[in-house]
Amino acid sequence: MTKKKVYVPLAIDFLHEGHIRLLKIANSYGDVIVGLMTDSAISQYKTIPNLDYKNREMLVKSVKTVFKVVPENDVDYRKNLQSLKPDYLVHSNDWLFDHRISIRKKVIKNLKKINAKLIEPKYYKLSDKNFQKDKISNFSGRTVHRVAKLKRLINSKKIVRILESHNSLVGLIIENLKVIKKNNFEEFDAMWSSSLTDSATKGKPDNQSVDYSSRISSLNDLLDVTNKPVIFDADNGGQYEHISFLARSLERIGVSAMIIEDKVGSKKNSLFKDQSGAKQDSPHSFAKKIKKICSSRTSNDFLVLARIESFILGKSLKDALNRAEIYSKAGADGILIHSKEKTPNQIFSFAKKFKKSKYFIPLVAVPSTYSKVYEKELIKNNFKIVIYANHMLRAAYPAMIDTAKKILKNSRSFETEKKIISIKKIINLISND
Repeated sequence: MTKKKVYVPLAIDFLHEGHIRLLKIANSYGDVIVGLMTDSAISQYKTIPNLDYKNREMLVKSVKTVFKVVPENDVDYRKNLQSLKPDYLVHSNDWLFDHRISIRKKVIKNLKKINAKLIEPKYYKLSDKNFQKDKISNFSGRTVHRVAKLKRLINSKKIVRILESHNSLVGLIIENLKVIKKNNFEEFDAMWSSSLTDSATKGKPDNQSVDYSSRISSLNDLLDVTNKPVIFDADNGGQYEHISFLARSLERIGVSAMIIEDKVGSKKNSLFKDQSGAKQDSPHSFAKKIKKICSSRTSNDFLVLARIESFILGKSLKDALNRAEIYSKAGADGILIHSKEKTPNQIFSFAKKFKKSKYFIPLVAVPSTYSKVYEKELIKNNFKIVIYANHMLRAAYPAMIDTAKKILKNSRSFETEKKIISIKKIINLISND
C-alpha cells in the first residue's frame, strides 16, 4: 500500500524538541516531506535565520523521520502543494495567534484545490525559552555568520532597509523593533555606522576628526549587544596603503560591508551646499582602492560598496555612469549613487541607464534630501538597499532639548514624564546577561 504524503513547512535556525515533536506527529500520517523555507520566503513574514539554507537543510536531513527535503519559496506554499499534491499538511497552531493568520487562510485555499487536509497540532512551548533564545543569539553573534547575512538579505529581499545607529542603545532599538502593517511583517534589516553621526555624538565636525580606531572601538560596543548586519561608512577609506588594514579589521569584528566614497583630500560633508574645494578622485585611482579591499578580505561575503559623488560635485550623468562601470569592473559589490536633490529624479535617471550595462550591480540610495520617495519607487527603479542615514540622531536631538528646557522652566522633572520612556522599559531593553 502506498504511503500517504505529508507536507511540513519549516523555517528553522536550529532543531529543538518542538520541531522533533512536530515531525514525529507528521510521520504518523505518512512520509514526511519538509518544505524548507528559503531566505526569500522567510523574509516575507519574519527575520531571516542566522544559518543559510544549505546549513539548515543539513540539519533537517539528519532527522530520521524526514523522508525528503525540498526548498519552499512561497509563504502560502502554493507551487509545492500543486506539484507534490500531499494528502496532509502539518503546521503547529501558533499561526492562528499572530500576523500569519492571513497566510493560513491562503494555505487553506490552496489545500482545498488539491483536496488535502490541514493538521494543526498544539504549539509546543519550549520549557526554557530564554535559554533557547540565548542559544540563537550566541550563535548569530559569531562573526562569519553575521558578516554573510547582509549578502543573503540582498539576495532574498526586494529591498534591504537600513537605519543609522550612533550608539549601542540605538542598535538595540533597531534589533528589537518590528511592525505589522496590513498583515505584513516590517523591520530594519541592518544598521548604518555613520561618520556624520559618530562625529556629532563626540561633538566633533564630520571631517574625519574622529579617526578609524576610535570609531571601531565604538563599533565593538554595538556589535557586542546586537546581531543584525552593520554597514560601515568609511568616508574615502583613508590612504591607499592603509585601506587593507581597515577592511580586515572591520571584517574581523563582524561588519558586513564598508562604503567608500570617491572624494580625496580634506573631507567636506556631501550635503553642504558649498562644495568648493572638494575634489573627486580619478576613477582609476579609486578603482585601485576597491581592488585593494577585494584582495584583502578573507571572504567575498564582506562587501565593498562604492559611493559616487559626481552629482554632489555638479558633474554629469555620463561621468557617474563611467565611474560606476569602472568601479564594478574593479570588484565593487554595489554602487551608492549620491544626490542632494529634493527629488529622486537624478538617481533614477542614473539607475535607468546603468541597468542596461553588463556591469550592473546592486544600487544603494540614501534619501536624506529626497525623503518623500517611497521604498516601492526605489524597488521599481532597481535599487536594492536604502539607508536612512542620520534619522535616529536627528530625532534624539530635539527631544533632548525639549526635555532639558522643561526641567529648567519648571524647576523639576515631572512635566517631562509623559514624553520620555520609563526607566523600567530601558532596563527591560538591556539584557542583564
